[in-house]
Amino acid sequence: MTRAAIFPILIAGLLALVTAIVGGTITVLDEWYYSLEQPAWGPPDYMFGIIWTAIFAMIALAAFFAWRSAPSRRHAEILIGLFALNGFLNLLWSFLFFRMQRPDWAFYELIILWISILALILFCGRFSKLASALLLPYLIWVTIAGTLNYQIVQLNGPFG
Repeated sequence: MTRAAIFPILIAGLLALVTAIVGGTITVLDEWYYSLEQPAWGPPDYMFGIIWTAIFAMIALAAFFAWRSAPSRRHAEILIGLFALNGFLNLLWSFLFFRMQRPDWAFYELIILWISILALILFCGRFSKLASALLLPYLIWVTIAGTLNYQIVQLNGPFG
């Protein structure tokens, strides 16, 4: 693999890693979090780290394959913008839920996050089926997380 081919995957991996690390620092499992009533079907806490690690790896690979397959500079720029927006929305959810202790606001923001993932899947699918497929577990997981978030709001609200 040439240096030119390695650079984009390193950048995608680094950006996914930075997003994951920042998200991890925002996510605080403290007394407030443990005082929340959780739905019985929710996964154990240790699973979240495992799942998010796998998802961020797939996001980085999807970004690489989509960027490499982008038919024009304009498509690549849109792609970068969509991934950047998605990363921001991912971090915003953690901030709203854990730092602001507002699962209700986080749920509404999660709907926008979900739409941004769907937009990524559809946009990437125009020129990279592999990138699109790599993003599907992310959409599925955020759907599950959204259901969990909604039930936490139902079991514990109102907030604020």
